[in-house]
Amino acid sequence: MEVPFLAEDPPPYGEVEQVSPLVRRIVAPNPSRFTYHGTGTFIVGPPSGGKVAIIDPGPADDAHVGALLRAVEGQTVTHLLITHTHPDHSPATAAVQAATGATTYGFGPHPAAAIRAHEERVRRAIAAGDEPESSDGEGGGDLDFVPDVAVVDTDVVAGDGFTFECLHTPGHISNHVCFALAEEGTLFTGDHVMGWSTSVIPAPDGDLFDYLANLRRLLDRTESTYRPTHGPAITDPIPHVAALISHREDRERQILAGLAGGPRTIASLVAEMYADVDENLHRAAGASVFAHLLALARGDRVTAEPGPDPEAEWRLS
Repeated sequence: MEVPFLAEDPPPYGEVEQVSPLVRRIVAPNPSRFTYHGTGTFIVGPPSGGKVAIIDPGPADDAHVGALLRAVEGQTVTHLLITHTHPDHSPATAAVQAATGATTYGFGPHPAAAIRAHEERVRRAIAAGDEPESSDGEGGGDLDFVPDVAVVDTDVVAGDGFTFECLHTPGHISNHVCFALAEEGTLFTGDHVMGWSTSVIPAPDGDLFDYLANLRRLLDRTESTYRPTHGPAITDPIPHVAALISHREDRERQILAGLAGGPRTIASLVAEMYADVDENLHRAAGASVFAHLLALARGDRVTAEPGPDPEAEWRLS
């Protein structure tokens, strides 16, 4: 099943777009191969006056923070909801909270183990003369964010005119949360589901096994619109999620077929599986293959020598 990827024109940075009766969007000027046109920060509530919530304030970018604060002038910001702590989502929270006094909500602080692993990968890349690779193109994560209110799965966060159900959706990162807006049947999916691209699953904290489980969980939900932090809205979400699952299952079959002839390295699998893809993207593809192999190892379907490492030789169990 082909994933029906969605595109949109580059946005006018710093300007407010009314995308539904209750939702506005401002896109940060941080485009990259990981963020598409940039981070979309959502304001939920009336377009003027009253109380509002902000979802994913975005990167620590003064221009974006200024545009966001101008957009809510004359309003009271009561809630700051953080889908996860990658550096394109949460660092602006501190400045927005300082200006508004809003309460922050999220699953928890950034997992320190993943930060340590990321820093080690950066050191190795620098020592090898390579450009460091990261999960979101801007470093390993936001270590400073700690929510005022730590939410858990199925928690309800309510404000004046808006009600969110919290869905803990680890996979892209272990502290990822989606927020379901009851009043509009909308799911704010962060980086768990995007329309323009598949999600990166950066090991070790990213976990493809969990990611797929949480994709399948969405198949039973009733939201009619998904609003990812990057890219356009998804207005037919269930077929889109099913296609993402099918895509990952196809990759898994390719990997198992590649290992059927004997032990392989990730580099050799990538060269075969992504032969028609720009070689500049092969490192990112290698991270995806590594995530698949770790999930297969968790299911006792593959093993690695000397151990589960990106440089190891992998074989069928």
